[in-house]
Amino acid sequence: MARIAFILLCHKDPVGIVAQAQRLTESGDFVSIHFDGRADAGDYARIRAALAGNPAVAFTPRRVKCGWGEWSLVAATLEAVRTAVAAFPQASHFYMLSGDCMPIKSAAYAQEFLDANDLDFIENFDFFDSDWIKTGIKEERLIYRHWFNERTSKRLFYASLDLQKRLGLARPLPADIQVMIGSQWWCLRRQTVERLLAFCDARRDVMRFFATTWIPDETFFQTIVAHVVPRREIRSRTLTFLMFTDYGMPVTFYNDHYDLLLGQDYLFARKISPEAITLRKRLGALWRDSGAQFPITNEAAGLYRFLSGRGRIGRRFGQRFWEADGSLGRGRRLILIVAKKWHVAKRLTAAIRRHTDIPVVDYLFNELDAHLPDMGGIETTLAKRERHRRALVKMLFVQFESPCVALCLDPSALGLIQDFLDDKAETRVLLIDSDFDDDYVRGHIGRVGLAGQHSAPEQVNRLIPAVRADLEHEGERIRDLEIEGFQVISPARGTNANAAALARLLDLDPDTALALAGTDHLFDD
Repeated sequence: MARIAFILLCHKDPVGIVAQAQRLTESGDFVSIHFDGRADAGDYARIRAALAGNPAVAFTPRRVKCGWGEWSLVAATLEAVRTAVAAFPQASHFYMLSGDCMPIKSAAYAQEFLDANDLDFIENFDFFDSDWIKTGIKEERLIYRHWFNERTSKRLFYASLDLQKRLGLARPLPADIQVMIGSQWWCLRRQTVERLLAFCDARRDVMRFFATTWIPDETFFQTIVAHVVPRREIRSRTLTFLMFTDYGMPVTFYNDHYDLLLGQDYLFARKISPEAITLRKRLGALWRDSGAQFPITNEAAGLYRFLSGRGRIGRRFGQRFWEADGSLGRGRRLILIVAKKWHVAKRLTAAIRRHTDIPVVDYLFNELDAHLPDMGGIETTLAKRERHRRALVKMLFVQFESPCVALCLDPSALGLIQDFLDDKAETRVLLIDSDFDDDYVRGHIGRVGLAGQHSAPEQVNRLIPAVRADLEHEGERIRDLEIEGFQVISPARGTNANAAALARLLDLDPDTALALAGTDHLFDD
């Protein structure tokens, strides 16, 4: 019978990690944990203390400080894999997981599946011939060396890349290696893992090569497995179900997605929302249910067609075309009021105009009438605004003759929000949190064209859980950016808490902030 050693990479949520480790080991499987070296030491101590008496759990002797897109993620994975190989000689398979993953099948189903399929499950497509990378740099990931992180040191990242290009410092790939690419979530047999580790020990040249590539967690294991295992023994797919938004970010699943997830032809799913307590409990119980049956429907793509139909555009690495137009300027402050319910945001902006001298416009990228001043014609069409977005916002500072400007954005405009956050100007973000009842979701379905006036009610009702999850996920994506000074207001927080958030956002005195927070019918539909 298959026994799985789960390779668990995590950096937060000690309670969830402990619960996950206990659940997975109760089925006779094992867990090897790497807790990010940058994460809270107190959280790590609590995890170790809670799992100290569990012989099926092992911790890596070294905690690597991990960064997105860096070799450190591969190094951390290798630490956890080596730990698992040494600690659990009974393990027949090694399964890569994150703290956001949950099982969507029972342990018995997973074991029977792996027993019946003597294969390695890992996506591996030819790096150069496939279209797996949709946007951003491609061959530059490999042929140039990357010492800086594109997310945390964007200027140094691109300066280093440009300098290497100018000096002709492109390097050859290892001659006997065909570089492959695919998802970082895999399940490998023990003999494959042992061959992989032996390859790592023997081929230091290949290790040095990948150590300075960009996003090697999408290429390293995919390449080495295909090098050490016959292709007929590899199934180029992942056993972890995940979907992507049109910004290349994983869709988050919530309480009402239980039945949808069980119908997918996968063993685990990510990302499960930390707030989806009921879903997590049901999936945890499912892992222990040896008698559960799983009719496979694979209908998730249909329910999410308004997302997946746009195509997976992948992660964004390169400069956007409007970034070449320059910065908004140091010393300026841009305030982004992010709200799905536009009428709520507009009530707040109207109150800001009444009570403060802060210039504020409404949804200038969505509506022609957004309280814009005359800007010489650049603002006359939405298409022009979209083409010249950075120039448009820069002109607002000039037209208003103010070092501070506020504007409204829909939370679906994640790319815009991220671009403004990357600017030299100071950018502050306010999220107006909202509840989405069934009537609102039905209206949204009609507004975005998912259903027409003649659509059958049962078809619309079937879409409601998926659409609501997407609306809620948009807010979660904003939170996931971990913006410094990020503020939230909502009807549930109360007037005083909302006033405190507005005071921090707009640098207001308490009385003015309280007047804004107390705006009549601010959150009403």
